[in-house]
Amino acid sequence: MNLGEVSRNITKLLGRTLGERIHIEVRVPDELWNVLADATQVESSLINLAVNARDAMPDGGTLTIEARNLGRHEREADVPEGEFVLLCVTDTGTGMTPDVLERALEPFFTTKRMGHGTGLGLSMVYGFVKQSGGHVKIVSAPSQGTSVRIYLPRTDATPATDAGAIEDLSLSGRDRTILLVEDDAGVRAVTAAMLKELQFNVIEADNGDRALDIVDRESDIDLLFTDIVMPGGMNGFELGRLARERRPHLPVLYATGYSASYSPRRKAPTCSPSPTARPTSAANPTACSLIPTRREREARKK
Repeated sequence: MNLGEVSRNITKLLGRTLGERIHIEVRVPDELWNVLADATQVESSLINLAVNARDAMPDGGTLTIEARNLGRHEREADVPEGEFVLLCVTDTGTGMTPDVLERALEPFFTTKRMGHGTGLGLSMVYGFVKQSGGHVKIVSAPSQGTSVRIYLPRTDATPATDAGAIEDLSLSGRDRTILLVEDDAGVRAVTAAMLKELQFNVIEADNGDRALDIVDRESDIDLLFTDIVMPGGMNGFELGRLARERRPHLPVLYATGYSASYSPRRKAPTCSPSPTARPTSAANPTACSLIPTRREREARKK
């Protein structure tokens, strides 16, 4: 894949997600080397880093996404030998103190207040980069902003055309409504923006109790799209079960930021689809195929 294409394509989505007070600059040369990495995971990493940057700039600022080739003779300290493409996401925000910087990549470590962050964003980026054979470095100081530098190894392979993804782009959510349940405000905002890009109507809730209130109140819900692990005593599987008790024909799509090896204490109900990793790529809207049209839903009831 080519990091330049992903960086340019995601700018429009980030603009809507981050808001008008965040200015986005993309500096990507045309002659970038290809890398061996999953485009959806790169997109997810950029979204995670951009949301973190927004939160670090409450009064607005500049988010810069830049990429360049890094040859063997340009090897930096703490970076393994080889040729890399450097992807750098930099903000003009509050920056990190040395003790926060030291723990920034730890899972579940967060400086945000309860309900405004899981502490998994940077650790998910770190895990993806390591799986791709790359390296992550964070440069930050108080009042000096933060720069997350991702080094992905170069490949001479040519990106394959993904015909399936191109076909999926024709899917539309027009006249369909999704109830999106996610406790992390940043992830919820990004996911909602992706769904709206596909023309879905989106109703948002930050926990299971509020979601059930909406299920009881709103008649035109075509899909419940819920995170699995949420605070407040009700997880996604429990929410799905209670929602389907109220509406037996309501499709439920479960999502999680955990790896495929994660297994919650309570087993998923047998009627539910397998969890999908989040966030779903805007270029691969797999949820579309799971949502029946209103005509199909009415036919099932007969």
